[in-house]
Amino acid sequence: MTISFEAALGIHEKALRFRGERASVLADNLANADTPGYKARDLDFKTALQNATKSTDRFSMQKTHSGHQFGIGFMESGEELYRVPQQASLDGNTVEDQIEHAEYMKNALAFQASFQFLNSKFNGLRTAIRGD
Repeated sequence: MTISFEAALGIHEKALRFRGERASVLADNLANADTPGYKARDLDFKTALQNATKSTDRFSMQKTHSGHQFGIGFMESGEELYRVPQQASLDGNTVEDQIEHAEYMKNALAFQASFQFLNSKFNGLRTAIRGD
């Protein structure tokens, strides 16, 4: 009997990849907090989860230049959203440090939870393979 990792791991592997990509977007926001005109961005987990459960195929990334490498990503184009600020900045920057830090920490907790789920799945598979 063969073991399908996709069936065994479920959505947790894709959720972990998404959380990593969201951490990158939120870190970009924090790094550009003082850049005039920078617009804070975020990813919508609900939309990404719906897209991931519709199809078992991974989403391919767009190549915009012939020198780019082919890659596999979790988010489709159009899922990246702009955050609407609660308090507008005079220089057009929409990054709000407190909100970005809070979202980053919530994302880190969700990443840790997905990682623990995956770890328990692998431990279960290891136990099944060993026959313990």
